[in-house]
Amino acid sequence: MGSGTWSIQRRSSFNTESSSDNDSTQETGCLSIIVLGASGDLAKKKTFPALFNLYRQGFLQPSEVHIFGYARTKISDDDLRNRIRGYLIHGKDASPHHSDTVSNFLQLIKYVSGSYDTEEGFKLLDKEISEHESSKKSLDGSSRRLFYLALPPSVYPSVCRMIWQFCMNKSDLGGWTRVVVEKPFGKDLYSAEQLSAQIGELFDEPQIYRIDHYLGKELVQNMLVLRFANRFFLPLWNRDNIDNIQIVFREDFGTEGRGGYFDEYGIIRDIIQNHLLQVLCLVAMEKPVSLKPEHIRDEKVKVLQSVLPIKDEEVVLGQYEGYRDDPTVPDNSNTPTFASVVLRIHNERWEGVPFILKAGKALNSRKAEIRVQFKDVPGDIFKCQKQGRNEFVIRLQPSEAIYMKLTVKQPGLDMSTVQSELDLSYGQRYQGVPIPEAYERLILDTIRGDQQHFVRRDELKAAWEIFTPLLHRIDDGELKPIPYKPGSRGPVEADELQAKAGYVQTHGYIWIPPTL
Repeated sequence: MGSGTWSIQRRSSFNTESSSDNDSTQETGCLSIIVLGASGDLAKKKTFPALFNLYRQGFLQPSEVHIFGYARTKISDDDLRNRIRGYLIHGKDASPHHSDTVSNFLQLIKYVSGSYDTEEGFKLLDKEISEHESSKKSLDGSSRRLFYLALPPSVYPSVCRMIWQFCMNKSDLGGWTRVVVEKPFGKDLYSAEQLSAQIGELFDEPQIYRIDHYLGKELVQNMLVLRFANRFFLPLWNRDNIDNIQIVFREDFGTEGRGGYFDEYGIIRDIIQNHLLQVLCLVAMEKPVSLKPEHIRDEKVKVLQSVLPIKDEEVVLGQYEGYRDDPTVPDNSNTPTFASVVLRIHNERWEGVPFILKAGKALNSRKAEIRVQFKDVPGDIFKCQKQGRNEFVIRLQPSEAIYMKLTVKQPGLDMSTVQSELDLSYGQRYQGVPIPEAYERLILDTIRGDQQHFVRRDELKAAWEIFTPLLHRIDDGELKPIPYKPGSRGPVEADELQAKAGYVQTHGYIWIPPTL
């Protein structure tokens, strides 16, 4: 393969051994993927398209897999297929070959209607799955059943109990039953622990996959490679060289019809407590003993347990003007649509380094990034500190990129300096290589039994312990969000907090994604 050529290998099968240390049984039985909540938006927009992309890349073989949709809506197999079809065919993909691939994939889907808390529907679902397994001549106990709960967390306990009572697969011949649950995993420490206990009564931890789609993003998955496979980062990645770290999520639109749902949770529960905190763990963790999932997750838990209690003066909350105009949002809503929170990690590597986690809706741009700002150069003989500090930036979305902002000589006869960058923009460097959607990776990891990119129970508990006191004060009305205009940067107080924490804004430099 030439140095300028990149390609993706087509996989003929997903049959792999479990990544568990003690499980060396080769998986040979057929696979049933059951999407509960199949008629909902999450399933149509994310779950089924991810399954389709795995299918067309060869990871889901029609000779091995069947997909079942389950929901309360009374529709036929073809009704569900027609609902999904529009999310699998886009303008640029509407070739005859692609349409045939979509049609072949949809034939793998069967729909079962039933309630989420009564046995009749789940007995029927088990009957349909068992008939599929019999048709594939799978040995009893060798088949694999993956249940994807594209459902509100309120029904997780009843659905998990129904699965446990009526739809479990025997696991004595390499088969398994695994359950994927979507966030939010509770609303605070108590509710999260209650939910974990209810599911934990029925399934062992290796069977539970708490999905956080941020852990499936290409640039997030690159974090450990960047940190631990590159020598020059090793001596720099600490309190001696790094002044502050920002982890930022910005959207340029509001709640857009989800006001009622969003108001129940707010920006901290929706984005910061899970997505951004998971990214923080990867940025701050120590090198794991190995790449085994438990070794990586052990190090993430250590980071969370080292986070100091959040101080009120290091929190800025905001709510964009017009948020309460949504008829599904209460007129007196105290729910923040913007939050900037400074976390501090009490350990040898990060003592004194602020981690600024910031997320907001209806802002002036859309992006998610990690921004590592280094300290000033001592003895600045070029008098260039006012131009800005060195920064290492990982842009998670959109326009995925990794770039390092540094000071260089301005071309010309004068000895003047200017800010520039070393830039790895994925769209330019890896032309023609599609970046997989996060859900594709994570579903494939679930099939393979790899829990590295999923949240463990003690990890979830430690995350909620950090934010629950702050969330309760917001819920009780003790902390109020500051109004800000849609299309702005958010409350000016957030910029002031950022400066107080030590971040130095670069003026006159803007990173521009390179054009192809």
